[in-house]
Amino acid sequence: MEQKIESLSDDDAHRLEQQRAWVCGHYEEHARHHYETVEGKLRLLETIINSGWIEPTETWKLQSLGVTFGDALSEKMGLSWVAVEDEYGRDPALHDYGTTIVVFPLTTISKRIERGEAVDVRELFDQACQSISRLRSELKGG
Repeated sequence: MEQKIESLSDDDAHRLEQQRAWVCGHYEEHARHHYETVEGKLRLLETIINSGWIEPTETWKLQSLGVTFGDALSEKMGLSWVAVEDEYGRDPALHDYGTTIVVFPLTTISKRIERGEAVDVRELFDQACQSISRLRSELKGG
């Protein structure tokens, strides 16, 4: 089965919003506006990970970090949340409109934590942005 990219369903959007709200909820209420910036999202991810607030077995919470990571990528790189369906199921992803670039941020952090690896959020973020920029350049033929 080929990948099928489509708009998020109401259920998809609701799930992402729940995960986003869980991460954002780590900010005190008066500071939640920080989530609206790339820097605020990355700083919050660093704090949650470096404080050890999530166990490697807490998949939903770990993937919630991936939603926030994806939100930061979306904001910085101009990507849109979509649903991608293939032979393995349906997953939220980021799509670079008008290209074939699709990024799956939900497991970017979780797979590393589950393997017991140290996670450098900013390094991961910079690498992802560089990869997307490189792919864009390659697709444009240069």
